[in-house]
Amino acid sequence: MNAASPGLGAELANKIARLVEERGWNQEDFARISGLNRHTVRQILQGGPKRQLRNTTVSQCADALGLTVSELRTLPLERLLPRMHGKPADDDESLKLLDERAQLPELVGWLERNRGRATELRPDEVLELLDMQAPGGPLVKLGVETCVDLIERRRHLVCKVKEIAGTEYFEFLEQFVKLIHEKVKPAPSKRV
Repeated sequence: MNAASPGLGAELANKIARLVEERGWNQEDFARISGLNRHTVRQILQGGPKRQLRNTTVSQCADALGLTVSELRTLPLERLLPRMHGKPADDDESLKLLDERAQLPELVGWLERNRGRATELRPDEVLELLDMQAPGGPLVKLGVETCVDLIERRRHLVCKVKEIAGTEYFEFLEQFVKLIHEKVKPAPSKRV
């Protein structure tokens, strides 16, 4: 076994513990939201494990915190802490990517006028926005402001859904989403 593994496991556990603290969750909250058992959560939040965390455990922690496994494992704590409040770090690569690949004049103009809002876009949202600038795409049809508004509203909605999913209202939320999903996406037609 690699001698560095325990140190890396404790370092990752300490990072997770700090992010959980930043969210304002206690052990019980984090266990419920992550789907991990209380013993595992206690080990992570109280000084870290003596051994490396399992991949499934890291994955569940990342999902609960709204991060990818890669972000959780590789990004320093200083870059992850702002994300706990829905904001990327100031030096986020996604903003640089947006600046480099924005070709539509309306998008370039929006970026110049709305630098603060642009810094709040997450990497997946930046890629989505860049994809929308295709000829005849949503940025042209709906306008940049409308598309960014929709992306921001969706982000806020997803955050609220995650919060609700960690409460006693989960079953109600599940039923509500299923009902709406059935209305939006009808069952595939059967071939005879």
